[in-house]
This record gives sequence, structure tokens and C-alpha cells, in this order.
Amino acid sequence: MKMNVVIIDDAPVNVKLLTYLSQRLENCTPIGFTSSPQALAWCEEQAADLVLVDFMMPEIDGIEFVRRFRSLPGRADIPVLMVTANNELAVRHGALEAGANDFLTKPIDKTEFMARARNMLSLRRSQRHLAEHAQTLAEEVRQATADILARERETVIRLSRAADSRDPETGAHILRMAHYSRLIARRLGLSEADQELLLEAAPLHDIGKVGIPDHILLKPGKLDPEEFAIMKRHAVIGHDILSGSSSPMLQAAAKIALGHHEKFDGSGYPEGLAGDAIPLFARICAVADVFDALCSARPYKAAWPEPQAVALLRENAGLHFDPACVAAFLADWPEVQAIRLQFADDPAGEVDGVKHILDRH
Repeated sequence: MKMNVVIIDDAPVNVKLLTYLSQRLENCTPIGFTSSPQALAWCEEQAADLVLVDFMMPEIDGIEFVRRFRSLPGRADIPVLMVTANNELAVRHGALEAGANDFLTKPIDKTEFMARARNMLSLRRSQRHLAEHAQTLAEEVRQATADILARERETVIRLSRAADSRDPETGAHILRMAHYSRLIARRLGLSEADQELLLEAAPLHDIGKVGIPDHILLKPGKLDPEEFAIMKRHAVIGHDILSGSSSPMLQAAAKIALGHHEKFDGSGYPEGLAGDAIPLFARICAVADVFDALCSARPYKAAWPEPQAVALLRENAGLHFDPACVAAFLADWPEVQAIRLQFADDPAGEVDGVKHILDRH
């Protein structure tokens, strides 16, 4: 491990002497300066492993140099040896307070210098080894975290497919509504981390439909009151499937599953929440989910034209939907179109009838 020894003394002969002695230290490269401002500028850009600084210097004396050196980012723990002919305690106290670690008294004794410098460099090597080890551990943690997130994403995909296998909604619907949700979150000013969390959690919004009987889930016509009561249970079923996890993504998905059928005016289900009492992620997903469902063909309805779907969102802002979420969704219409194009369904036949979409979604 190569070590940089920075030497600062306004007397060239002293710099030359300390450079000579430093060259005898193992794997050390001495860098000498007779100007303390130049040395400080070098230390701002380069990494020193040991600093030897004289006390009596013009412009910036040794104590002030150490104080400024310690204020530089990442320089708080680098060993500093103060070289001085002054034996007064006040000077040494000032140097210690500024951040010096040890002292050498002029005239410099070669044996004492070698011993103190080796001790300081040994400390510095240990610091660098620890820093490198910490960096390695951080990379291992980052990789482990990435692996966990990858497994979570796989879980989302597999759970979503489990619901897709029984639900007439397509996998493309799940992708579109998830990306619409992220679009709304971005327009609302949510953090990049929250946007990604929502993108990953939104596909699980209807996972509870795995618990709904096929004769209800796949019924082509209107649900009767008893059937609709059973259909509404999917919100609670989804929450029960996803809740209790230590995963932030699954925790978010559980709230979305439970709350995405709540309505802004309090007339939704399962808890009849209203306004800001409905989790924000659920309010966002409600807009994204309904819009895409309206514009998609289902066994019980034909696909709506986009202008008609947009009109419904506007009409229901403040009633079914959070007005801020509707406004955020409609504010970036080119991006909405790009998402629809990117995750388009395969061509499929449409069924007559346009009612009941707000009950089912």
C-alpha cells in the first residue's frame, strides 16, 4: 500500500532532510512544500497519509494549517505530526486543539522521527484497510439488497400472474396502470424512491380476486347485489394476502389492495374512507386503474373511447377520485399515450355494454 507523506516547512533544507528520512520508510512517497498555502491546496485535491508540518511559517503557520487541513472533507483522521523548536506548553496545547496528533522537536532526531512516523503510518494503514473493508461490505450489502428486490419483483410477477389466470384483465393492463400510477406520482412531486415503490406495488392491487369464485369474477353481465357483495371482498382478501410483511413494497401493496376501491367522497369500500384518509398510493392507483379499465375491453363491456374516459375522470374528480390525482394524470397526456402504446393489448373482440365498470374497478 503506497503512502503519501506531505512535508511542509518554509526552510528548504528542512524539507530536504525530512524527504530523505521519509524515503527510508516502507512504501512511502514524500511530497515537499516550502509554501503552506500550496501544501493546503494540494491536500484539498490529493490524499495525504501523513502530514509533517512546521510550526513557525509565514502566511499560514503550523497551527492554522492543521486547523484548515482538518476542516477539509475526509481529512479528520489523517495523522499529523507538528515539527517545532518551541517547547512551550501553550503552543502544544494549541496544536492539539487544532488537530495535531503528535510532535517532533527540532533539531530532529532521526531515530525518534522514524519511530513516530512508523507509528503514525501504521495507524493510517489500519484506517485505510478499515475503509476499504467497509466499502467492500457496503457493496456486498448493496448486492444483497438488489437480490432481495429482484426476488420481490419476481414475487409480484408471479402473484399478479396468479390473479391474471382467473381474471379477464390482461397483464398489459397491470403494466399500464402501474406506469400510469408512477406518472401521477411524479406529477404530484413524490420522490423517485416512492415512484419506484408505487410502480412495483401497484400490479398487486387486485391480487385478492384469486379468492373470488369464477362464476362471479367472469360473469359477462351485471352482478346482482349478492354477487357484488362477494366481489367487494377482494379488497380485504388482497390486503390479508399481502399484509404482515417486512417488505416495504408488500406493505405498500397491501394498502393499495385495501384502499383502491375507496372513493374520495366516502362512498367506496371496504371501509368507507374519504379524502386524505385514503392512502395516497391507493388514491393514485384508483385513477390509473379505472382509466385503463374504461379504455380496455372486458367480457362485460366494450372499450371506451379515450375522450369519454377522460370526461368520466373529470366528472368524478372530488367524488370517486382525488382531484389532485386526476389533474396530475391529465397534465402529461403525451406520456399517457406513450404508455398505452408501449404496453398495448393484443387485438381482441369487444363485447357490447359499457355499464358497471366503476363497480368492478
